[in-house]
Amino acid sequence: MQPQLPEAFIHNMRTILGPRLDTFLSSYSEPRVYGLRINPLKSYDPKLVTAYAEEAFGLQPVPWCPAGYYYNEASRPGKHPYHAAGLYYIQEPSAMTAAELLDPQPGEVILDLAAAPGGKTTQIAGRMRGQGVLVANEIHPARAKILSENVERCGVVNAIVTSAAPDELSRRFPALFDRIMLDAPCSGEGMFRKDESAIAEWSDAHVAMCAARQADILEHAAIMLKPGGRLVYSTCTFNRSENEDAIAAFCKVNPAFELLQTERIWPHESRGEGHFVAVLRKAADSTAMHSTRDDRRNRGGGGAGSGRHDSGGRAKKGIAGDMAMLHSFAEAALPGDGFELGPGEPLRFGDALYWLPHTASGSPIRAGDLKGLKVARPGLHLGDIRTNRIEPSHALALAVPADAARWVQTYRPEAPEVAAFLRGETLPAHEASSGWGLVAVDGLPLGWGKASGGQIKNHLPKGLRWFK
Repeated sequence: MQPQLPEAFIHNMRTILGPRLDTFLSSYSEPRVYGLRINPLKSYDPKLVTAYAEEAFGLQPVPWCPAGYYYNEASRPGKHPYHAAGLYYIQEPSAMTAAELLDPQPGEVILDLAAAPGGKTTQIAGRMRGQGVLVANEIHPARAKILSENVERCGVVNAIVTSAAPDELSRRFPALFDRIMLDAPCSGEGMFRKDESAIAEWSDAHVAMCAARQADILEHAAIMLKPGGRLVYSTCTFNRSENEDAIAAFCKVNPAFELLQTERIWPHESRGEGHFVAVLRKAADSTAMHSTRDDRRNRGGGGAGSGRHDSGGRAKKGIAGDMAMLHSFAEAALPGDGFELGPGEPLRFGDALYWLPHTASGSPIRAGDLKGLKVARPGLHLGDIRTNRIEPSHALALAVPADAARWVQTYRPEAPEVAAFLRGETLPAHEASSGWGLVAVDGLPLGWGKASGGQIKNHLPKGLRWFK
């Protein structure tokens, strides 16, 4: 059934589409399409896992994203153990275009400026392959928490999740990023087919308000992009005010930027809800302001990058002790292949120990640069410091391959042990299992277990457990 669309919206679409309007409107009577992206950060047997997923979910390729697939709605892949293991991210197919056109590369410094819930962030992270630094920002704290959880589930090791206004970030990090993704807050016309509340909220005034907000955010993105860098702007809306007109106005007042291409996905032409993407490049000889790290600290309220953010201001000797406990844990629990911390520095937030990522050539963002900034996740959460020991984090379990663990008990998705583990229950331990190890589905880690006396104590966080 076609939803009741606002007359002003239909008028706007007529000016853009002309004779194609009727075909566009008829698409609202068609069923939604659903998509997921396979996560390249996960190590798995493609013959076992991909073949199973293709059959179980009815996967069909998304033409504009090599890792993207349409799936059968009835298969509910979000309720499958593979989802809990981070094998894929559920994402509307049209939305996969923007990160593909950003073309992120391993080793770069990249910003996702309006990142929640994490679709584009995790797509960018997959292309970076754990190398470089990815800052994922979401101004709303509750949404930043969801973003952080998705980063963790997908095993991303090189992401810093912040919750700041664009102007605060641009003061701290001018001309820092090689690439910036701005999936701008918009009027959401591409949401009409799946969300009736988006129709109720829509008006010409709302479109104008969104366009003004987008213009402001774009200006801060321009400040943070390096000369020669790439900026991708996207929306899930159709009107020109928030799309072509917004980019034309931006380029007019920012002549250092060149528009390389624009792409539109329309729901009546492709299998997707619709998306707009513009790709811009900042001139390599741009006179945009550069700054040293000390300059950035002066702007943001720095302090020495000692890796300590706990309220007690512990000395470097303390962080060295924390890392000694981590290495001792790793020697016992992760003696296999695949566990190695990349370039970075340790960092304490309260009792939590993190690994703040750096690039191979240095530290574009150090611990001191984050002081005074709302940070949901300052890198990979390694574990929590207890008396004379470290409790490994769930993020670490999802970031390492199963082969790294001292022991791993892996099961097929339909095995009762998988459902039991995801409910937080203990499991029987194999004879060779003792101490810390991983419980997995088809070789994809689900979380930590600690084996003793023939039983595996479940260390899956309570907030992630499934219920009967």
